[in-house]
Order: sequence, then C-alpha cells, then structure tokens
Amino acid sequence: MNNQAIYYSVGPLLYCPADNTSIADSICSEKFGTGFSLALCLEDTINDHFVAEAENLLVSSIHDIYHSRQSADFYLPKIFIRVRSPEQIKRLSRRFGDSHELITGYIIPKFSTDNADSYLAQLADLNGGSGSVKYAMPIYESPAIADLRTRYDILYALKEKLASIEPWILNIRVGGNDLSHLFGFRRESDESIHQITPIANIFADIITVYGMDYVISGPVWEYYSGHNWEKGLRKEIRDDRLCGFIGKTVIHPNQIPIVNDEYRVTRKNYEDALHILNWDTKEASFVSGSLTGERMDEYKTHLNWARKICFMAECYGTI
Repeated sequence: MNNQAIYYSVGPLLYCPADNTSIADSICSEKFGTGFSLALCLEDTINDHFVAEAENLLVSSIHDIYHSRQSADFYLPKIFIRVRSPEQIKRLSRRFGDSHELITGYIIPKFSTDNADSYLAQLADLNGGSGSVKYAMPIYESPAIADLRTRYDILYALKEKLASIEPWILNIRVGGNDLSHLFGFRRESDESIHQITPIANIFADIITVYGMDYVISGPVWEYYSGHNWEKGLRKEIRDDRLCGFIGKTVIHPNQIPIVNDEYRVTRKNYEDALHILNWDTKEASFVSGSLTGERMDEYKTHLNWARKICFMAECYGTI
C-alpha cells in the first residue's frame, strides 16, 4: 500500500521518552522546528517500575498539546506512541479522550509471530469506528529474525498477518541497534550500518519481502555531535536510499534537517519521473533518452520508480 504520499511522509521520526515533562512546551513553541514526526516511547526508554507514571505524564502532555492547539497555530508533527503491550493501546486511547485525534498511530516494538495477532487485533478494534484512521508501524528487531533457519518463514508469516490491514501499516521499521546488539556491534561515526554484513543481510531480506508493498524506514543513527557525525549521517542515508529505505529514526533535533535534506529529490530525477508518468502510451516506443540526454527512460521499467520519486518530491521537495 505504498501508493499514497502519506506512506512516505513520516520522514525523520524523533524519538523521545514518553515521560519527558517538557515535550508539550517544546512542540507548542516549535523548539524542534518543522518537518519531522514524533515518537513518544513507553518501552525501552522507561524503567519497568515507572510505566504507570510515564503513562500519566504522556496523557498529560497530549492533553496540553491538544488544548494549546485550540488557541494557537504551531507545527503539529505526526505523533506516534511506542507502546510495550497490546493492552496499552486500548488503555491509552481511552485515556486520551478527545485529544486522541492528535495521535497518528502506534509503534509496535519487537514485532514477532508471538505478539502480532494481539497487536493487530487492537489496531482493528481501534479502527472499527467512524473516527480517523490510526496507523501502526511495526518494528522488526526481534532476535528470531537473526536465525537463518527460520528468518524467511517468520518474515513471510508476519507479512501474511499484515495483509488484511495493509492500508493501516504506515511504515515497516527496522531496529538497527537492537539487531546490532545481538552480535555486540556498534558503528563509529564514519561507518555505515550497511557495511555490517550480518545486519545488512537482515535488512536486505526485509526489503525483499516487504519492499514491493510497504514503505520501510531506515535505522537510527546514534551520532548528533562531535567529529564527522553529519558527514557520517549523510553517508548512511545515501546507503539507506540505495538499499530501499525511506525516512529515518532520529534521536536528536540536530539530525532532523539533515534527514530532510538528504531525502529531497534532485530536479533531474523529478523531471524524468514526470516524463515517465506522462508518457503517451499510444506511442509505438516505450523507451527514449532522458530529458537531459544522460540516461535511458523506459516506461515499463521505470514506472514504479517514477511514482515513488513524485511521492517523495511531494513530501520532501526538490533540489
């Protein structure tokens, strides 16, 4: 269901602990700028003994943003809640009340064959009414997908489970750090995760299984300051794009403008995409030189690429 611009529009997804007491003020004051989405995390970033307290602070923050929005105009990012259990989705949606309209969807951590049915049932229940659609973004980071003996079976089994609610799956996400943790890997600021062969192979299998039907977002980049961090981030995003990822999880506001910049579409690609999408299909030939005379445009071969380029241009602009 990657045939609408909204699936490409998550962009840089800024992670923040759900118990951050300043998040409402930061959003209302546009402290982080614009052009990003927000993930409020109740899972790994929260101590197991403080979940109830974090839920209370999260609900309060969403209420504050909602009420501020009634009287002030500010950039409102797509807001996602990373939960730690299926039951949490139902509980939070009720507690948010009217302010639930601010929530774009829920992030499903460690998505696996063990928890998929429960999470997807909650999503179906949430979307069973007449309100706005609430999307899900499952994260593929479970240790089970590192096992070559079962990886393909797991990936295809999960895809089958998603098929009935495909329009509600906004992105597939990958847990680069969680998967690296299994092997004790950690990349430096001048290294791309795509150089780590075991992790790159897992990513390639996820792209192969899901990439024809879903938008898949790139893994987190840990560096936001110090030597080489920006150059390294730009390099990894280019690797992400080449390998089939669109968008990226970020952990600091410094990373937001770089992700947006790297996902802008070159004017050459945009004009070629329009050339392909506007092809006169009554012509005898479905191939010609590109508008700049640098490469070949072929209608049947490049149509899916052209559609993707135009969606990305709509979401990120051109350069």
